[in-house]
Amino acid sequence: MLGAIWQKLKSGLARTRDLFTGVAGLFRLKGRVDEAFLLELEKRLLSADMGAAVTRDIVTQVRQAFLDREISGDVEAHVRQHLRSLLGDDDRSFHLAETGPTVILIAGVNGSGKTTSIAKLANRFHKEGKKVLVAACDTFRAAAVEQLALWAQRTGVEIVKGQTGADPASVAHDACEKAKSRQFDILIVDTAGRLHTQTHLMRELEKIQRVLTKQIPGAPHEAIMILDATNGQNAIAQAQEFQKVIKSTGLIVTKLDGTAKGGSIFAIKQKLQLPVKLIGVGEGMDDLEAFDPDAFVAALFE
Repeated sequence: MLGAIWQKLKSGLARTRDLFTGVAGLFRLKGRVDEAFLLELEKRLLSADMGAAVTRDIVTQVRQAFLDREISGDVEAHVRQHLRSLLGDDDRSFHLAETGPTVILIAGVNGSGKTTSIAKLANRFHKEGKKVLVAACDTFRAAAVEQLALWAQRTGVEIVKGQTGADPASVAHDACEKAKSRQFDILIVDTAGRLHTQTHLMRELEKIQRVLTKQIPGAPHEAIMILDATNGQNAIAQAQEFQKVIKSTGLIVTKLDGTAKGGSIFAIKQKLQLPVKLIGVGEGMDDLEAFDPDAFVAALFE
């Protein structure tokens, strides 16, 4: 009923679900919704990495609606509905250019799963019959270019790369020229993993954006931030810094299968107000799934 993602979510979210069992189990106890119950609910939500703001909001709502009433399925249903509402009903599709190549700019810190996410995204478009080109603009790390080139070879897509230390914007320029002349459908542009303290890399990111906009009208059509779910609440701070440099159109949240911090998605969505377009729930090439809020919330309570 909830689509193909359901089984992957149930296994991919196993560690988060194990932790969230403490929250769900609280709604199935006998007794009344009193201050002790609300305090325990707060503790369990925080332990599930929901974040202070989301936790406070849920506890306040439960207090207002159910204080001094019997604990029942209505309390769980209320919380489930509220969690679902936090995820919104955004358009989570990738917006493709009407003419010419669609340019997707990718940003994220090193170690967030950026390179493998690009490979999985390229593979996803390739399987849809799109002609895909990848631009390896993370020229500061030779290993990043080599890894991306290897993934490109495995997925059957083409790549434009430069020498280690080359100007990343020049690689982006060459990739745009190739994408236009060879009539590629999708151009995915990797950028150097960076932190907000690395101002020179942030300037390079701005420069790449300017090149893309100049070379291809409307580019970048999508600017996607890669967030590592294992970073939990810290991922929000990283994303907020990137937002100062790029106008992001959405998020890919990775490594949900390897963390108990999957609950951070609610705080990420509330804080950033950006659509979570895809989530990583495994290491395979097909384990980058379209984010389904209904299935996600249901899997937590399964």
